[in-house]
Amino acid sequence: MKYTNPTDSHHTKYIGIDIGGTKIHVGVVQDERIIQEIQFETSATAPKEQILGALVDSIKSVMDSEVAGIGIGVPGLVDEKNGIVHNVQNIPSWREVSLKGHLASHFKVPVYITNDANAFAIGEKIYGKGKECTNLVGITLGTGFGAGIIINNDVYSGTLSSAGEFGCIPYRDKTIEDYCSGKFFVQNFGLPGTELHLLAQRGELQALEAFSQFGEHLGNAIKVILYALSPEAIFLGGSISKCYKYFQEALHKSVLEFPFKIVTDRLTIAPSELGNAAVLGAAALCKSKLELSVTPQQVLSL
Repeated sequence: MKYTNPTDSHHTKYIGIDIGGTKIHVGVVQDERIIQEIQFETSATAPKEQILGALVDSIKSVMDSEVAGIGIGVPGLVDEKNGIVHNVQNIPSWREVSLKGHLASHFKVPVYITNDANAFAIGEKIYGKGKECTNLVGITLGTGFGAGIIINNDVYSGTLSSAGEFGCIPYRDKTIEDYCSGKFFVQNFGLPGTELHLLAQRGELQALEAFSQFGEHLGNAIKVILYALSPEAIFLGGSISKCYKYFQEALHKSVLEFPFKIVTDRLTIAPSELGNAAVLGAAALCKSKLELSVTPQQVLSL
């Protein structure tokens, strides 16, 4: 298979793709910003080939000769070496997809894939508030609960890019994800987080209580992360992070129950301000592989 050769120009373009449980976001990144993008809904019940076809069509609409490669974040297990994704969350037909081979053969450019939470963490480290952090965790709060881990300026993916699956840890009668994702609002208050956010903005007491409870549970999840990794900073992304002001107080109250006060005194918890950190991070993953020809640790140290 013949790949196009990346250039050393700062103007080279990269395509970053964030495959979510409800939508796929494709962005062309140049000079550390998204210059063109397209989003489309993910049909959870659609056959594998239909979703692949929609993805190919979206890439075609933004692809040009200046694109050096494609980086992808996927909410599932990833064989990063071979570019095979397994058990993609909320897309049942994607149980095993040779995504790298499919896209690389179609577009004749290199393709790199990692877990979507890893892509978010890379984006926050390179482009966001995490630039000065050596150790950080990026948490994605949306359809599910994901976490990307950076230790000593290097992404820690684990086997099949599955490190950081804190959402699967048993918690109360279910799992952390059931209490720290959009599932919590539907299961306990009968409304999606988006509707509760609107109600909270109007001062509705039930909505405010929902976010307060959510903040307490998220604080408990963060304490688990502190026991395991003790990062300098934890950055929050995903749709629910936009509601931060409504669960911030309960979150911090919960985290302050952590027994090592000297750790929490030095801990930063903040919502991402990038907006498209996962897309930027996926593109940065590709850029690091193609242009810099250094180790991931050196890339993230820049």
